[in-house]
Amino acid sequence: MGVTHITSVEWATLEGHRPRSAGCNARLGVHGGITRVPIVRVTDSDGMQGVGASWAKGEKAQRILGMELNQLFLSDQGVAEAWLDFDYPLWDLHCKRTGQPVYVAAAQITGRTPITSLSAPCYDTSLYIDDLEQTTDEAASQLMADEVRQGLARGHRAFKVKIGRGARHMPLAAGTARDIAVIRAVRETTGSQATLMLDANNGYNLNLAKDVLDATHDCDIFWLEEPFHEDGELYRDLKGWMVKRGLRTLIADGEGEASTRLLEWAHQGLVGAIQYDILGHGFTRWLRTGRQLDAWEVLSAPHHYGNGYGNYAACHLAAAIKHFAAVEWDETDIPGLSAPGYSIENGRCNVPPHAGFGIELDDDLFQHAVRSTGGRLSLGGNT
Repeated sequence: MGVTHITSVEWATLEGHRPRSAGCNARLGVHGGITRVPIVRVTDSDGMQGVGASWAKGEKAQRILGMELNQLFLSDQGVAEAWLDFDYPLWDLHCKRTGQPVYVAAAQITGRTPITSLSAPCYDTSLYIDDLEQTTDEAASQLMADEVRQGLARGHRAFKVKIGRGARHMPLAAGTARDIAVIRAVRETTGSQATLMLDANNGYNLNLAKDVLDATHDCDIFWLEEPFHEDGELYRDLKGWMVKRGLRTLIADGEGEASTRLLEWAHQGLVGAIQYDILGHGFTRWLRTGRQLDAWEVLSAPHHYGNGYGNYAACHLAAAIKHFAAVEWDETDIPGLSAPGYSIENGRCNVPPHAGFGIELDDDLFQHAVRSTGGRLSLGGNT
């Protein structure tokens, strides 16, 4: 029997839909109701298939054809560095071949005891700046409180609120006052037991961050994300101020083009949660990063927004990283892609014990997407 190798690669973009349009953040305009998911499916010489988010196509797809699986996936680390463009489909394929969920194989790699069932903490990330058309802070607060109630009805018990209205979309003083009013309304709606996080998308400066945290000191803010662009000196000032003020709020950062010194500042105790993107950083790298952060007792909190696939993939890290914070959940319905067995209940996502990530493709819809938005390469010919 020959060595198993990759015989075909297919790629396409699937389009998903949010339950409601997402508004602005401190930097950007309306995000809308559409999500786009880049999906790659690899098939091996035994006919088994791995499915996952990936931007790989063309030349990169050509390179992996004919490659042996034992060169692509290493049992002690995950996907080999040279093939991380195919990180998620290769994890899925490997675990389907071994008949185990990704979370079991991931825990083995990081040296944690594998578990037979998994539920991962998650939070609702849909509370964008949706209230700019409201003429009063009261009306804005009522609108955002209603969005919180929608999240509670879906099973969420943790929420992240976009702030920074005064950075671009409103006059500074009025926008900051509305931020504070919305934060207080969200906390009143969630009740004291829910976890509440803030995300300024670099729309504050140091003094604004202090003013807002001071005005909401009784709201028990779990973390303040991206208060300003990463800056060790300002982190140190803010952290010291919070300690003196008696606030337990963490500084969270790492989404997007993060500073190369971010992990250094985490090691120093300034940054309490690291948020490298679940797709950009990737699953294999997150296992390495999470093990490092565990040693420092810093939270791993992968960023995820805009594609839907990361909702499910990030869950599997919870079994492999001790100080895993939560899955950032961007509610999205994606025709052609389903995740049977995943469900949100009381603030946690129940993960099915299916082999791989448990993601399924509707082959007809996927093939249509391949023809219209992607392509296919195989050892037997290209389409």
